[in-house]
This record gives sequence, structure tokens and C-alpha cells, in this order.
Amino acid sequence: MQREHWKSHMGFILAAAGSAVGLGNIWRFPYIVGENGGGAFVILYLLCIAVVGLPVMLCEFILGRKTEKDPVGAYAALSNGNKFWKFVGFMGVASGFIILSYYSVVGGWTLSYILKGLSGQFAQLTAPDLALSNFMGFVGHPVWPIVFHAAFIVLCIWIVHSGVRQGIERWCDILMPALFVLLVILIVRALTLPGAGEGVRFFLQPDFSKLSPKIFLVALGHAFFSMSLGMGAMITYSSYVQKKENLWKASLWVGGLDTLVAFLAGFAIFPAVFAMGFSPEGGPGLIFKVLPAVFAHMPGGTYLWGTLFFVLLAIAALTSGVSLLEVVTAYFIDEKGYARHKVSIVSGLVIFLLGIPCALSFGCMGGFKVFGKTFFDCLDYLASNILLPMGGLLICVFVGWFWGIRYALEEAHSGAEGVKEIVWGKIWGFLVRFLTPVAVLLVFLLKIGVFK
Repeated sequence: MQREHWKSHMGFILAAAGSAVGLGNIWRFPYIVGENGGGAFVILYLLCIAVVGLPVMLCEFILGRKTEKDPVGAYAALSNGNKFWKFVGFMGVASGFIILSYYSVVGGWTLSYILKGLSGQFAQLTAPDLALSNFMGFVGHPVWPIVFHAAFIVLCIWIVHSGVRQGIERWCDILMPALFVLLVILIVRALTLPGAGEGVRFFLQPDFSKLSPKIFLVALGHAFFSMSLGMGAMITYSSYVQKKENLWKASLWVGGLDTLVAFLAGFAIFPAVFAMGFSPEGGPGLIFKVLPAVFAHMPGGTYLWGTLFFVLLAIAALTSGVSLLEVVTAYFIDEKGYARHKVSIVSGLVIFLLGIPCALSFGCMGGFKVFGKTFFDCLDYLASNILLPMGGLLICVFVGWFWGIRYALEEAHSGAEGVKEIVWGKIWGFLVRFLTPVAVLLVFLLKIGVFK
């Protein structure tokens, strides 16, 4: 069977950017900035994107296009029968499977909050305590989190089931521009609120006195995870790329769009938070426990702005969720020969079932602990703290030392011949072999608790 390819260059860019742009950009980035001093953290984050994010992304693009296979098949094709590297590829597939099981639960929360906005419930959430109580009441319910988890998975299956061009590319061509339009609308509204300037200053004005080695590692970790690296998504998406595409420019486009969304989210959130008199240090609850209270005080926020924001959040979650399901689907298509329309449904169903204990982890299954963690937190820890950083570290080792920079650059230069690419190739080779693996290793040590 001939492998399907992206219909257009922009289709690949938007799909890959959609994979990278997720809850991490709109949910996690703002609260991390809020917790770590604003503008100084932003500068560190940009540096980490350049040193870690872009080099690893290009590695994944190269492996995917070179082999035109899923992560397992990509490593197997280039490792001369070395079973260890095939196992590394399987780690990527397993990461996508595990992450989507609980990511879909959070995606379901965004869908439920769209309905809360449309029904005017934000009007009652005039303080963070009220918003928190409402949120905990929802996530602790024995039925509704599962219902919305199922709705989110069904949307992912529907898009992946239709194929690369007619499903993923078609919908990313619609959803990604819609995401940017919604962000711009929300930014305009936030910046026109009285007192919004304080939020802009907090976001952009660096306070270097708050920097520390721990904050540097936090920036490093977020740069890595916000770009969907280490989970096989970029290997899978680039396996549908034609040889004429310029992978150097593609990685810059995808990394740039991913970072742009994170910045725009900051401009949409912080001015509104400051204008309404709330603290920017809301932590992980900034989105679900603080922003509903912000919308309750904002003119037009009860119905319009609150709803638009959670539509935006749902779109970001969906484009990433689709890429995670595609990683699993591509594995069974490439390695097992299954038909897409069957394996997408079956994989989605199994992921949904694994996600049910995650959906109930804040309610009736909250007392069920695995290594002292809820089922939700346990899967998140396994994927985010172990599988992803290990996958990122090992892909650098594979490309930089096992397969070889020379062969990787030959593939990268296909469709991108020129002096600039040769110069950048030397810099990229140095980063992949030496600097980036050390940086990812530091992230791994941070995640497993070596650094306190």
C-alpha cells in the first residue's frame, strides 16, 4: 500500500504545530510564568526552545521522513536489527497511548466548560473559592467526567479515522487558524480592560532577581514538553512528508508557531487577571479555578468571553489529542498491517477505557493509590517524568552517535540544499551530540526528584 502524504506544505506545518500546540501552551505556560517571576522566565524559555526544542524536533522530522514509518518502524529500519532501539520506538508509542488516556480527561473538562459558559454559570463564580468548589464538584462527579472524556475521544477518533489528508490535515487547516483568530479576539478584549497594563508589564518585564537554577530547569522542561517531543508524534507526522520539503524551515515554523501561541496566551490571560484584581500566581488551577472568576467580573465575560476562551482551549487540546491517537494508529497500520478505519476505533476505545480510572481519580477512585499517587497522577508521572525525557535523550544519542550526524544531515539537506543549511547543520550536529542530551538529562533528573 502506498503511503499517504500531506497534501501541502502548509498542511504539514499546521498539523505538526497543532500537535505541539496544546494545553501546555495555553494552560501550563501562563501559570508557570506567573509562578516564576514573569519576563525573566520568558527569556529563559526562548533560550531553551533554541537549545533543546528545535534540535530534538529536527531529529524526529529526519527519522520520520527518512523511513516513512511509525516510531517503532523508524528505529528498526535504521538500527541494523538492534532490538534496543526498536524498544525505544515502542516507548514513544506507549507514551502516546498513556498520555492520551488522561489528556483526554482534561480535554473533556474543556468541553464541559464551554457548556458552562454557554449556560451562564460563570456569573455565579465570582471568586476563586467559588470557582474551585464548582470545579471540584464537576471532576468529583461519578458520571460527567467520563461522559466528556468519551466526547473528546470520539472527536479524536472521528478525525484520525478519516485519514491523513481528509482527516488530520483537513481539520488542522480549519482548527489552527480558528485558534489564532480566537486568541487575537481575546487579546484585544483583555488589553482594553482598565488596568490591563499591569499584566503586560508583569509578562514582559524581566525580574532577574527571581532566577535560580531550579527555574532554569523548569523552563528547560517546559520547552521540551510543550513541543510534543519524545512521544513519537513528530516522527509519525513527518513520515507523511515528501522529500521536497525543507525540514529546517519546517522545524522553525512549527517551533515558532508553538512559541507564538504560548506568548499570545500570556497576553490574553495576564492583562485580564490583573485588570480584575486577581493573583497571577494561581498555579495549575489558574485556568479552571481562577479564570472563571475573572470572566464573572469582566463585561460580557459571563457568556461571550468565557465561552470563547474554553473553545480556544478545547481546540488546542483536540489538535494534540489527534496527534497522540495517530501515533498509536500508525504503529498498528505500519507494523501489524491493520486497516486505519478499524484500528483508530479500537485504539480509541481502549484508550478511553484506560482513561476511565483517570476521570474518576478526583472522585470515587481518589482513594485508590498507585505508589502513593492517584491513577491520573501515576500515568502522568510515568509519561511526563520518565518516558518522554528518556525518549528525547535517546533520540539524541541515536541520531548523534549511533546512526550518525552525517547520515542525518544528508536526509535533512534533501530539499534544502544551500550554504545556510550547511552552516546550521554544523551547529545542529554539535547541539544534538553534546549540549541537548545534557540539557534533556537535567530535565529528567529534575522530573524524578534529584533536584529539589
